[in-house]
Parts: sequence; C-alpha cells; structure tokens
Amino acid sequence: MIRSNLNIVRRLSSVGVCALLAWASAHAYAVQAFALSSPGLADGGTLDARHAASANNCGGGNVSPALQWQNAPVGTKSFAVTIFDPDGAKGLSIVHWIVYGIAPTTMGLAAGEAAPPGSVAGTNRTGGPGYYGPCPPVGEVPHHYIAQVYALDLPPSSLPAGLTRDAFLAAIKDHVIAATSTVLRYGR
Repeated sequence: MIRSNLNIVRRLSSVGVCALLAWASAHAYAVQAFALSSPGLADGGTLDARHAASANNCGGGNVSPALQWQNAPVGTKSFAVTIFDPDGAKGLSIVHWIVYGIAPTTMGLAAGEAAPPGSVAGTNRTGGPGYYGPCPPVGEVPHHYIAQVYALDLPPSSLPAGLTRDAFLAAIKDHVIAATSTVLRYGR
C-alpha cells in the first residue's frame, strides 16, 4: 500500500512538473510575441480628433497616431506599417497610411511622424503618399482603424514607392516573417 501511494505521488509530481514547464513555455512565448500598441490607447481605444483628417470638414489635425512595436522576430530586415478602415466606403475599406522599407532598428513611429528617414511611402486613399486621417460620416457608428506592422525579410530598399495596399500585399506575400496589429476607433 505504501509503495503504491509513493508511485502515485511520483506520477503526480511528474505531471505537475510537466504542467509547470508547459505553462512557463507558453508564458515565455506570450511575453516574447511580436506586438503592436498605440501609446496611451488600449486595443479598441478611441482616437482623439487631432488624428482625424483636416480636409472636408473632418475637424482634425491629420496627425498620425503614435505606434510602437516590440519583440521583432529574428531575421527581420525591414518593417512596414499600414492603417486601413474596413468599415469605410460602405465596407469596401479605405487605406489611410502605407509606409514600408522601415529600418529593422526602428521600433515605433511618433505621433505625427510622416515616415522614418529612408522609408518609402505607399499610396493612401487620396492617391498620394503619407497619412490621411479618419473622416467617417457624421452620425455613423465609430469606424475601426486597423494598424498593422509587418516584419519582413526584405531589405529596406526592395520595394518601389507608391504601392497601393493591394500591390503592397502582393509584393510582400512570401516575405512576411510576422505581423501584428491593433484596432483604433473614431467616430463623429
């Protein structure tokens, strides 16, 4: 009986150790995951008016939101950032910002930062480069603005300037090491 109880205790101990190791491994992975945030805003947080477009009575300052990313995967040669509104254009989506060729040493963009030195601008909803802030119709439910950062295996100068979001996504298709996103909201 005593020998049987000792065997049970040994088995339970090994199960407990295995469970602890599995938890520690999962926790270490979660802590090290490639992640994006907008300082001062939780995922799903609401942008203030300064981030809205300044044209067409949108009432904003056209200031891009601050973005920070961490735990870039090994092998990252450049980053790319996009912000788009899947609710815009009656569900067809609107591209607010595309910038790529961001140096692998860059871990964020300050609020209002057009693009880091050496990076390349894509084409936004206006047909031009740079950030173009939100301007959802007055009275609609706040729109969702998905900010995404891609860790790429492409050197910073690999892609030509002016890519649309569709052309950009096609160009990076086999070059994404990891991607992360956060959702921001804005309504008028």
